Amino acid sequence: MSEVFATTGTIAAIATAVVPQQGSVGIVRVSGSQAMALAQTLFHAPGRQVWETHRILYGYIHHPQTLQLVDEALLLIMKAPRSYTREDVVEFHCHGGIMAVQQVLQLCLENGARLAQPGEFTLRAFLNGRLDLTQAEGIADLVGAKSPQAAQTALAGLQGKLAHPIRQLRANCLDILAEIEARIDFEEDLPPLDDKAIISEIEKIAAEIIRLLATKDKGELLRTGLKVAIVGRPNVGKSSLLNAWSQSDRAIVTDLPGTTRDVVESQLVVGGIPVQVLDTAGIRETTDRVEKIGVERSRRAANAADLVLLTIDASAGWTEGDGEIYEQVQHRPLILVINKIDLVEEIERKILESQIQVALEAHQGCDTKSKIFTAAAQNQGIDALETAILEIVKAEKVQAADMDLAINQRQAAALTQAKISLEQVQATIAQQLPLDFWTIDLRGAIQALGEITGEEVTESVLDRIFSKFCIGK
Repeated sequence: MSEVFATTGTIAAIATAVVPQQGSVGIVRVSGSQAMALAQTLFHAPGRQVWETHRILYGYIHHPQTLQLVDEALLLIMKAPRSYTREDVVEFHCHGGIMAVQQVLQLCLENGARLAQPGEFTLRAFLNGRLDLTQAEGIADLVGAKSPQAAQTALAGLQGKLAHPIRQLRANCLDILAEIEARIDFEEDLPPLDDKAIISEIEKIAAEIIRLLATKDKGELLRTGLKVAIVGRPNVGKSSLLNAWSQSDRAIVTDLPGTTRDVVESQLVVGGIPVQVLDTAGIRETTDRVEKIGVERSRRAANAADLVLLTIDASAGWTEGDGEIYEQVQHRPLILVINKIDLVEEIERKILESQIQVALEAHQGCDTKSKIFTAAAQNQGIDALETAILEIVKAEKVQAADMDLAINQRQAAALTQAKISLEQVQATIAQQLPLDFWTIDLRGAIQALGEITGEEVTESVLDRIFSKFCIGK
């Protein structure tokens, strides 16, 4: 392996989040051939407790030279190969906080272990055959999941639901390659190759690859979430909308225009999708230096958002300022939020709808499906807003029906390369080139599919994948 992952020796790391004065338990994980010896050096288990695999011992951690007591703790023993890394693994379950776990980790490092690199525990699990690459990436996705749906999709990857179809596709390609190479080596002893059957099989493989590629957008959505910017003129109810939606008081709400001077964020989950909501400063021309900075940040937030909620004041109707803001954001996926609808009568609402229709047609951007009515101060219209968001996500972001699978960018790149290689095989067959030429691109497809599960992978790929993990995983 590269210098980034020198996967030899015994490694140690803190395996739990360390928060000052918080957390009841902190875990220091040790893996490698000297893990048991190190545990026996540092840990004293009173009485007749048995040191055997998959047992938890109660006792004390002492400094081996000074015998100073460091912590009262539990010791979990997992001997190879029945462990996460398939090496001997011990875990010191200490008191939470900072000092206890850091002192225990320091003792481990002073007595033969070295500090683990980011992702090194999982890398060892991969190198020792405990996991394939899709399962390893599933672990990273599970740790970083921002919603229940993201966690379920990560678990599906961890359980091999992505690896299984990939391995089957690769096996099918290998079968085709064997058929072709047999004709090359033993042409006189075997019947002629059935070109149509080969083409049919390649088309089936390519169709399955296309199906898997269709999950990429959903995967990105679940991993990174949807960034939604609430924009509009000052005092149209943007902050009230954020507070009603998030059921909190994240944003200051007053009757004074220009109260919000900076972008306020809130994290939500809509239909299983993590959503980062940005409440922005009201957009208008101003001479106030501070407000001007806020307005510029609002424009940047709108341009960087996956979805824009253009909010207008129903009681004020569609104004010239609304039209100017619409001109700036209409190129983004957009929902028009008509707020403060509780302040207008029914007949006024109908007039307002016609007014907005005419205004949007003038801007060549009318889309009646992306208009909703809210009364944020009264907590009304939030369900309709979430439904509209999910409809846009379904139309523009997520095309896959299979919610158990969601490939990432690396996997998508490899699948795309496999698809291109198979297309080149089909072109080679159509041109009636010799069988040797068929095998070149077929091997390329096999290589690309192998990179997804790790059956064929380079050190640079491993470095890129595992360096994104936390140190204790």
